[in-house]
Amino acid sequence: MSVEKIIKWGIIGCGKIAHLFANDLKSVPNARLHAVASRNLKKAQEFGKEHHASTCYDNYETLSLDPDIDVIYIATPHVFHYENTLMCLTHKKAVLCEKPFAIDTTQVEEMIALAKKNKVFLMEALWTYFLPHYTYVLDIVASNALGKVKTLKADFGFTTPFDPDGRVFNKKLGGGSLLDVGIYPLFAALSILGYPEEVNAQATIGKTGVDEDCSIQLQYKNGVTASLFSAVTKETDTTAILEFEKGSIIINSRFHEPSSITIQKEGKSEHIEFKVTTNGYNYEAIHVQEMLLQNRIESTIMSFEKSLQLINLLDTVREKIGLHYD
Repeated sequence: MSVEKIIKWGIIGCGKIAHLFANDLKSVPNARLHAVASRNLKKAQEFGKEHHASTCYDNYETLSLDPDIDVIYIATPHVFHYENTLMCLTHKKAVLCEKPFAIDTTQVEEMIALAKKNKVFLMEALWTYFLPHYTYVLDIVASNALGKVKTLKADFGFTTPFDPDGRVFNKKLGGGSLLDVGIYPLFAALSILGYPEEVNAQATIGKTGVDEDCSIQLQYKNGVTASLFSAVTKETDTTAILEFEKGSIIINSRFHEPSSITIQKEGKSEHIEFKVTTNGYNYEAIHVQEMLLQNRIESTIMSFEKSLQLINLLDTVREKIGLHYD
């Protein structure tokens, strides 16, 4: 690929996140939305018209066979990520798959193995990793400017009307707070503190058999702790608070999306805005295109190792709270 090559994207799934991603793709240099697919052709056509896609399909496999597509963004419910990704990789299409990558470690391992076998790019869409405010915090942590991190507290909770058949509460669709939003506090701990030595967790399991809220405690060898919480039945601050030896950082609400930070040190408080004008999905899309131009099969930031560590943590928490998907 030359630097000036237009990267043609396909999108599988036409839900809320797909709309946000497609909107942001319009601001990405050398990116074009070529095709979209839904199991409902009318829905695909409406989505395609809104976001100027050249082609609309009524099934996912036909899109994955489109010879003009360079990379496919998978935005289907959690339980379909595995099969959708394998299908695209089998057809030698690069994949950016929404989080969580899949339901469990076994599925993620198989996805990564196929990407390696077919020498095709694959990345989990943990968009937070690429946001300006978050990379700024990671740089502060790496620089040791505030000393070592002592504690991390992070939460993500929201209320949604109870619908036993909807994605959030339906066990068959991978419902529950952990995979939907708890993944973000866990990701924050993993990206800032690394893999923990000990994991403990408690949850409220609702009548559909999924966790309606989940509390997680992580312990590290150096004495650092992380306290994490997620919920789909209650609103929380949705902030991440880092306590250092010489100060603290608050990643303001909502910490996982474009936000601001507050640094407190020596009795002084500094508020920093990052003036992001998009939803924030353009940053990960830009990174994916850079990886494709470099002929990579793995992200240099959201690596296979990071995705495996994250799904391992999610599996461990699910075991602790007794949440099992069929």
